[in-house]
Amino acid sequence: MKKKKKENSRIPVPLTHKQESAKVAGWTFLTNHTHVLLCLYRNPEITLREVAVLVGITERMVQKIVAELVEAEYMDVTKIGRRNTYQITVDKKLRHPLESHCSVGDMLDNLSNG
Repeated sequence: MKKKKKENSRIPVPLTHKQESAKVAGWTFLTNHTHVLLCLYRNPEITLREVAVLVGITERMVQKIVAELVEAEYMDVTKIGRRNTYQITVDKKLRHPLESHCSVGDMLDNLSNG
């Protein structure tokens, strides 16, 4: 007697436009660090959960990225009540030698205008 296959009862979660694009392309030009920075630059009071949804990664990964950016002094986090506010160090230079002539603020300004 054959066993019946158990039906997958998981409901598919719709992908965001960014996730669909990344799925098709397989890669993007900007890193998740850049995407997180851009979200926090545009809205310093956004929650990390909201950032995770926009970027298309887990909230835990966003927390890790924020911790790395704070440790490298690219941003500061200030707790106000129960919420965090994020302050980007806009005059800090980019890390790679090819981009080290540009500041984080220059990059974020360019990415925000459009």
